[in-house]
Formats: sequence, C-alpha cells, structure tokens
Amino acid sequence: MEIKNLEFGYSHEKKIFDDFSLSLKRGEIKAIVGPSGVGKSTLFELILGRLQPQKGSIQGATLSQVFQDPYSSFHPTYTIREQIADVISMEGYEALLSQMGLDESHLDTLPHKLSGGQLQRCSILRALLMKPQLLLLDEPTSALDNLNQLDIMKLIVEHLEGMGVLLITHDQNLAQWCADEIVTLATA
Repeated sequence: MEIKNLEFGYSHEKKIFDDFSLSLKRGEIKAIVGPSGVGKSTLFELILGRLQPQKGSIQGATLSQVFQDPYSSFHPTYTIREQIADVISMEGYEALLSQMGLDESHLDTLPHKLSGGQLQRCSILRALLMKPQLLLLDEPTSALDNLNQLDIMKLIVEHLEGMGVLLITHDQNLAQWCADEIVTLATA
C-alpha cells in the first residue's frame, strides 16, 4: 500500500491529514498510534474508500479488515460458518481454528452466543482466510485478555509472508512488540 501526500479534513479550516505519506510492504507491520479523535479510524475509512481524500493518493491491494467491535462485524441471525463461507472458501480453516483456541462448535453458533473475545477471534479467522495482501486491524485485541492478545498477534505475525498489516492501537506495548514501524498521529 502506498499513501502519498494525503490531505483530508471534515472542514477546510481544520485538516486531519496534511501531506501525510505512508508505505507498507508485504511482510511488514506498521502501527498507527495516537489519542482518540486524532484520525486513526478516519485513515482506515480513507484506505477502504469510504471517504475520499481532498488531495493525494492511496494505492492498495486486496484487503481485509478487523474492527474493534466484533458484534458489528457479524449479522445476528446467521451462524459464523455461514457468514465466513458466504464471502470466502473455508479451505484451511481447521489449522487456524485450533491455533486461535476456537472449537468447531463456535462456527455453528450465532454471534450473540459467543463472548466478545471468541467473536473477535472469529473475525480475525475470517480476515486471515481471505488471504489479503493488506490486513487492516483496528484495535483487534481490545476484546481479548492479555494471553489471548499475545497468541493472536503471534498468529498474525506468522502469516505476514503474503501480506502487510496496518494496526491501529492504543496499546503502546503491543505496537512496540510487533510493529516494524510506529506512526504516531497527533492533534494539530
């Protein structure tokens, strides 16, 4: 992914991004850190194409994303398996399932019957099965306890060969542990 000279603001008087550039290659993890309201989630919306930059360019590859709130990522009336199989092949899911500490039964469950941590791991499972070239992670481990956070991030690091990862986090320790580079956004 390549972001060049990005400019964006919700008003012309106050820019969130002014001449912002960032590149990310396969095999890299870059962490975006900063206080709430500084534009971290806005950056993801720009990368996803839901917002358009006022200037500059964003060039990316096939991507997948994991959001902070796993309950908003799944439809409440379909099982996890139905929702994953609806968008991608389930090929290779068994190995990932066990690595994530999930049982086969979790896939045949409705989202609201799983804990936040279980559902977030299902969201990460779906994202990894998509085999993206770019994985966007917005506070992906916030619903997990410390042990599961570490295990999930280790799993993501193991799958870096074919993708780059852009991670939004408030957890400075997590960013320092896994990121090749930390980009700190600050208010203007």
